Amino acid sequence: MIKKKSDGSYEYGNLYRSEDKVYPREVKGRFATLRRLAMFVLLGAFYFGPWLTWGGRQAILFDMPARKFYIFGMTLWPQDFIYLALLLIILAVALFFFTALAGRVWCGFACPQTVWTEAFTWIESAIEGDRNKRMKLDKGPWNFNKIWRKSFKQFCWIALALFTGYSFVGYFSEIRSLTTSLLTFTAGPWEWFWVLFYGFATYGNAGFMREQVCKYMCPYARFQGAMFDHDTLIITYDTERGEPRGGRRRGSDAKAQGLGDCVDCTMCVQVCPTGIDIREGLQYECIACAACIDACDTIMDKVGSPRGLIRYTTERALEHKDYHLLRPRTVVYSLILVALVGAMVTSMALRKPVILDVIRDRNTLYRDVGRQGIENSYTIRVINKQNVDHNYKLSVSGISGIEIQTNAEFSIAGESVFTLPISVTAPHEGSAGGHVIEFTLESTDGRGVTVIEENRFRGPTDDY
Repeated sequence: MIKKKSDGSYEYGNLYRSEDKVYPREVKGRFATLRRLAMFVLLGAFYFGPWLTWGGRQAILFDMPARKFYIFGMTLWPQDFIYLALLLIILAVALFFFTALAGRVWCGFACPQTVWTEAFTWIESAIEGDRNKRMKLDKGPWNFNKIWRKSFKQFCWIALALFTGYSFVGYFSEIRSLTTSLLTFTAGPWEWFWVLFYGFATYGNAGFMREQVCKYMCPYARFQGAMFDHDTLIITYDTERGEPRGGRRRGSDAKAQGLGDCVDCTMCVQVCPTGIDIREGLQYECIACAACIDACDTIMDKVGSPRGLIRYTTERALEHKDYHLLRPRTVVYSLILVALVGAMVTSMALRKPVILDVIRDRNTLYRDVGRQGIENSYTIRVINKQNVDHNYKLSVSGISGIEIQTNAEFSIAGESVFTLPISVTAPHEGSAGGHVIEFTLESTDGRGVTVIEENRFRGPTDDY
């Protein structure tokens, strides 16, 4: 960076400046309790999820080689990719809805970056001490105390990161087999790669980069302002009540001294995981973790002032205007969200447990088989989505007298694909030209499943 001095000369400096390390102070309060509860619930669900069983199989397993997703007894095939796309759309709309309603509440309580950073920070505090001790330790010489604390912290961080990578891979490779193969060093190269890669990403993001991910890498922080309005709940400092800020003695009359309620203790800055001063107004670095609210409420209790100097509120409320929960933005988002969730639930409830594909033989247009009539050849492919065997019967209609010549009753094993070449014949009368026919697959084991697939039957043309 170039600066011009008053004497006309130029001063050259660095274009970039490294960020100072943030040492967030531990805080207690209702939002801190809620944040830690969310951490334990979310991390618990992530780490123990692969160990859940359902029907003798891992409850949640994304079997990529077999192209099957197992989710609590439901098996999704590649043909069900629409559900994944619909789920991603629902999550995106839900993020827009909750952002318009309550700001960056996702970032502060449920974002994986926030959750794992909270866990790594807790380990750091347990080993190195509170904020002041951590700052003193970092500035101090490398003596025995500093070496063993730093080394033990790194050991715990690496262990948690590797366990995270191992748990992540456990959703894609059966967790019990994965455990055995990793312990015996017989796991494949891709399993080792993803365990180490995801572990390294967790170690780097939650252990070192921390708030830098939220400030510089996360795109959500950049476009969140487009989803805010004057009725969006945000964490804000009440300037009207707090200014002018300044210290005062306990029990003194702040108003008589011309002071607001803010005692300028900077506790709200010290507890902030991104190192910002909320008193300077809404900033994109704020992740809405509400740590500053807990810290400020604690100070207000000590000085005898009402809570809420820093609080969840809206810009309209700060202007002493009425809050509008129902407004075009929230109504539209909620209607879209309800419609998408309803469509997905309905579609999955009506989802057929079997898929029928009929492929006509393109090499032979038709064959004249004498008294039997005109013959067309097809290949049928039946996919049994359920994990139990089922019996089916195939029939055909669309032309008077049309029938299947090969055996059309068969049994299909659970979660398997059954392929069968068949011959279909129709009388000479009425089979000329092209006709749309229907193949009907019906269950014969009392399940009441019926699937219909259309195809074409070719016969001699009129000038044949």
